[in-house]
Amino acid sequence: MTADSKDLDALVAKAADILDAASEQFLEGHRANSAVAKKGDDFATKVDLAIERQVVDALVQQTGIEVHGEEFGGADINSPWVWVLDPIDGTFNYAAGSPIAGILLGLMHNGDPVAGLTWLPFTGERYTAVAGGGLFKNGVAQPPLEPAELANSMIGIGTFNADSRGRFPGRYRLAVLENLSRVSSRIRMHGATGVDLAYVADGILGGAISFGDHVWDHAAGVALVRAAGGVVTNLAGESWTPAARSVLAAAPGVHSEMLEILRRVGNPEDY
Repeated sequence: MTADSKDLDALVAKAADILDAASEQFLEGHRANSAVAKKGDDFATKVDLAIERQVVDALVQQTGIEVHGEEFGGADINSPWVWVLDPIDGTFNYAAGSPIAGILLGLMHNGDPVAGLTWLPFTGERYTAVAGGGLFKNGVAQPPLEPAELANSMIGIGTFNADSRGRFPGRYRLAVLENLSRVSSRIRMHGATGVDLAYVADGILGGAISFGDHVWDHAAGVALVRAAGGVVTNLAGESWTPAARSVLAAAPGVHSEMLEILRRVGNPEDY
């Protein structure tokens, strides 16, 4: 089965209606308290859980495709067809009252993101894309990304603790930030990976780095950036897959400059 065997535009249209319906609850729940503690200092609100249940039920009923969600899991990511859902991207922002948060929904076909939807209800921005098509914002086709230079770009980067360990230690992340800042002094930490990726697709950010490995943070945005004409890899410059432990997404030109800086920083394990 190929992506052409399903009407991606029709699936995205149905999914858009479902996310519109969930947006009311998203808006009403702003500043919701933590409900479920997760790994490290992460948590989920009751709104996360409620939106995931609502969206999953509607997607399965209306599209016949199973869902893998951040909060409850679900279908295997490597299924021939699967929706990948993050009910609230930027949960800490959302709970604190920041408007930088959204709903992320990607459609994966044999591990490849073939459609993406990113809803930012607080700012009224709705991004959609399907493989082979361009980026749409609030239903309006957007121009493809033009080649750009890092020195003239804003760059999104994930938040971190300088003393943290793991696959990408805090000191490595600090070195990445330091070296990027020598070329672009416009580094931004929005605290919402999906928002960063949507803004790369929209040309607001020239590039973005995610040190995370959660497919629900990335699937929708990877589809958006690719459709917009951007470049998406992991931090080693390898093509992004659901198993990737990081993301480097950027406009043409900016991506190659950022990748060169990452290579000069060296291996994360050396930090």
